[in-house]
Amino acid sequence: MHDPVAIAVFAAELLLAAGFGFASEKIAATVQRWPSRLRTTAPILAALPYTAVAVEYHIFRWRWFALYAVLPVVVTWLLEQAAIPDPQKRGNWRDALVLLTLGLAVDLRWFDSAWPHDLEALGKLLLVDVGLYGFLAIRQLDGTGFEFRLRWSDAKTGLRELAFFAPVVLVLGIILGFIHPHANMPSAVGALWLWIKIFLFVAIPEELFFRSWVQNLLERRVGRKMALILASAVFGLSHFNKRLARGARFNWQYVVLATVAGIFYGRAWRENRRVPASTITHTFVDWIWSWWF
Repeated sequence: MHDPVAIAVFAAELLLAAGFGFASEKIAATVQRWPSRLRTTAPILAALPYTAVAVEYHIFRWRWFALYAVLPVVVTWLLEQAAIPDPQKRGNWRDALVLLTLGLAVDLRWFDSAWPHDLEALGKLLLVDVGLYGFLAIRQLDGTGFEFRLRWSDAKTGLRELAFFAPVVLVLGIILGFIHPHANMPSAVGALWLWIKIFLFVAIPEELFFRSWVQNLLERRVGRKMALILASAVFGLSHFNKRLARGARFNWQYVVLATVAGIFYGRAWRENRRVPASTITHTFVDWIWSWWF
């Protein structure tokens, strides 16, 4: 990502996400003081990052502009409506519809073609920002744990769950014939950069979605144990189209392994309801996987 426009868009998107990570309550309180119409329509600004990048790369399309202008407003409106009959924040069909839309859009890469090749992550981060605004500032969902003032307990919990998960995934992965250990050691700089990329673009968005929102809302409906199982199953199923063998359409081995991984990520999150804890586990799993298996 060397283009100044792309860098500026990335910085702006990351700044908004970081704002929620460090001061979500203050942001939510500020947004709640806005007039209702402004709160609902403000996310139309989500069209600006797409516009800036698309114009710079000569791929601007009005249909994508319309989608990025309208979808965030619809998401915000749905979540504002969801809060009216549900002050206990137990979740309802509007929450489920928003989560399904955002989840499928990312998992099935519906919007990737709107972005230049190798810059699809900007679109993913933009949807993260839309979700953060909707669930934290508008829906005011509590207990998400999206707090990035890091604590030692985050590392302790995250690495503990990594240690618990490692022997399980090794045995299960080999039995399923899915993993084949091999040496692929990167340079120290390359390894560090890869860890940072996984942390920012994979682990944080997925932990925010599956733990802060999905598992969090499920707990209020079905309890901690069942919520952990269901959220992990959904997380596993979201990997059905990853690392497919030639001609395959459903990677059931990956689904099984990802479901088991989700159990440990979910355990890390729910201990203190901290996204940083589960993000650390998730990042290290994917990082080690990338150069060891």
